[in-house]
Amino acid sequence: MNALPLQFLMLIFAGWVNRPQQEIIEYLHEENRALREQLRGKRLRFTDQQCRRLAVKAKQVGRRGLFQIETLVTPDTLLRWHRQLIARKYDGSKRRNQGRPRTAAEIGELVLRMARDNPRWGYARIRGALYNVGHEIG
Repeated sequence: MNALPLQFLMLIFAGWVNRPQQEIIEYLHEENRALREQLRGKRLRFTDQQCRRLAVKAKQVGRRGLFQIETLVTPDTLLRWHRQLIARKYDGSKRRNQGRPRTAAEIGELVLRMARDNPRWGYARIRGALYNVGHEIG
């Protein structure tokens, strides 16, 4: 049996199935062209969330695919955003502690009042006095 008619039939079927998707892609190309014409060389300002979404989708399309379509941002910029997104994901900031907890404002005011009222007291004595009333500070 000759496979050529079957291949031809599959090719026609694939083209028929992909036609609506191709029409959507062509519409989006035209919409991007219209947006670029309205911008007239002005720069777009994207939010961080918009940059993330575009970067993720751009990575899926790939460099070669990005150069084939008219993007609002250059393909190099989109891929740079993706690299920065990945770098931020693995920078270790999630594992870092935020440091020493802040002292409550009223305790800070109490420390200052004790220092004004008792000018001969040092920090160790003020700390000890606060510890005796139930406040532990550094």
